[in-house]
Amino acid sequence: MSDARFDMVVIGGGIIGLSSAMALLQQFPDLRLLLIEKEGSLAQHQTGHNSGVIHSGIYYKPGSIKAQTCVTGRDAMVQFCVEHSIPYEICGKVIAATVPAEFPRLEELHRRGVANGIPGIRLLSGDELREIEPHCAGLKGLFVPTTGITDYKAVSLKYAEIIVSRGGTVRTGCKALGIRRDGPVTAVETTAGVFQTRWLVNCAGLHSDRVSRLAGREADIRIVPFRGEYYDIVPARQYLVKSLIYPVPDPQFPFLGVHFTRGIHGGVHAGPNAVLALKREGYKRTDFSLRDAFAEVGYSGFWRMAAKHWQTGFGELYRSFNKRAFVKALQRLLPEIQADDLRDGGSGVRAQALQRDGSFVDDFQFARSENALHVCNVPSPAATASIPIGQAIAKMAQESFDITTVRSLPVATAN
Repeated sequence: MSDARFDMVVIGGGIIGLSSAMALLQQFPDLRLLLIEKEGSLAQHQTGHNSGVIHSGIYYKPGSIKAQTCVTGRDAMVQFCVEHSIPYEICGKVIAATVPAEFPRLEELHRRGVANGIPGIRLLSGDELREIEPHCAGLKGLFVPTTGITDYKAVSLKYAEIIVSRGGTVRTGCKALGIRRDGPVTAVETTAGVFQTRWLVNCAGLHSDRVSRLAGREADIRIVPFRGEYYDIVPARQYLVKSLIYPVPDPQFPFLGVHFTRGIHGGVHAGPNAVLALKREGYKRTDFSLRDAFAEVGYSGFWRMAAKHWQTGFGELYRSFNKRAFVKALQRLLPEIQADDLRDGGSGVRAQALQRDGSFVDDFQFARSENALHVCNVPSPAATASIPIGQAIAKMAQESFDITTVRSLPVATAN
């Protein structure tokens, strides 16, 4: 190892860690920055397993960090894709109300969209909805023309290229094992050796609460993993979906419900559900980690959440094991879809932050401990908003660590 001393170490090689490192180096070109990722390659978990949707900002409470970063992030993401020849498509989407009880929520989404400054959104009658999506069963709808799709793994790899071009270092296969302070220096113990740093940014995603504890900060939230499972529509039936079709979401639950999305590289995906996972990186139904399972059931917030949402959770679990039930949920939006039209697709695991009172953390959340900045919760639309989120994290790091210049600030040597 030629040099194990840095000004900044970023933990986590997903899209948020990479965008943060990219923004830090843009703001401080002389920063000696190291980004470490425990996997053998980048963007292997939440970033590499999502649906690839470029969100518009329709769902988020006006004034929230989610709303602000999603609207600006959508434009920044499209521009980034254009500049770097990354495939993308602005295909639009419809949100369909299938029962009258959903009409008020649909109208509230329209109000939020207008308040968030999303151009071109409009409420649709049932007939207008079927002009856009002929096979959709909605009684009313909401058209969101600015929604798109892209390849976030390709975006992440381009972020990494930019980091290296700006003088940063990216190390994969490098898992953080311990973090200890020694005066002004923090030693990050990893599977690839010990790195000394002045400042630390924790973007560990599914393991952000554990990295926080390694750094000496007991997180007041707990990451609880939820697996989302997809089916792929067989090619002969993909004509049933023209763009993206979403249901009206349940405001009590932080998931959007099963929906239909087109992939930027082809194909149409149906799902996901939202099933409690018993492993933080548990992409299969049979995946199990004793450590992760104990961490879930040993947390008081888990049982309070379960008491509130056990019926919804049981329904999601039932659909996970019963394809017929999954198809029935899809048929609310697309009555013509049949079990034979679906093939097993991929899955992803969402790092859902949970508070001690059992409530889901809905917005982005950040915290600081000594010379470390912790990105505690960055749910969807984190990928869409990754550029402004990275810029915001860089600004928070500057303010938290009082970074003015690094040109004449060599990293101190531990005693």
